[in-house]
Amino acid sequence: MLKSLDEKNTTYVGYTKDLKKRIKLHNNGRGAKFTRGRKWKLVYKEKHLSKHKAIFREYYIKKNRKLRNQIKNKII
Repeated sequence: MLKSLDEKNTTYVGYTKDLKKRIKLHNNGRGAKFTRGRKWKLVYKEKHLSKHKAIFREYYIKKNRKLRNQIKNKII
């Protein structure tokens, strides 16, 4: 999960094989359309052995606002 460095503290959840490259793309305005125009920092990550499991977990975190807020505010 990425957290924006602006005052809104927006979060972004996604999956990738190369985390450093993905964050660099987002911060350079070349990542997902939603992430353009903001600077991001990594606040949470998980590692999964299969793409299927990673996508399943991504979907779960995206839909679970309570969990996202806990992670964003470092309550977890």
